[in-house]
Amino acid sequence: MRKRWKIALAGAITGGAAAYLMYDDERRTQLTEKVKQLNSTSDSNDMPIREAGDPEADNLQNAKMVSEGSQFGVQYYNELTEKEREILEKSRHED
Repeated sequence: MRKRWKIALAGAITGGAAAYLMYDDERRTQLTEKVKQLNSTSDSNDMPIREAGDPEADNLQNAKMVSEGSQFGVQYYNELTEKEREILEKSRHED
């Protein structure tokens, strides 16, 4: 019950604040300008998330380094598993 009352109270406060801000024409225009300004800054092109979709287009050296690094990890894993296989084979031959 308490949670429902808290949500209703929060909604009433938000509605009252919106009604107060939208009552006067000057406040309404100020509010809409602020909202437009906030929306335009969130759509800027300098967000790093946009580069994540196609990293090769912006920085070829980093993309090359990442691809080489991933191959190094695969090679290391393959060598490690090969060494483990050799150890297992040696232990089987000794038995």
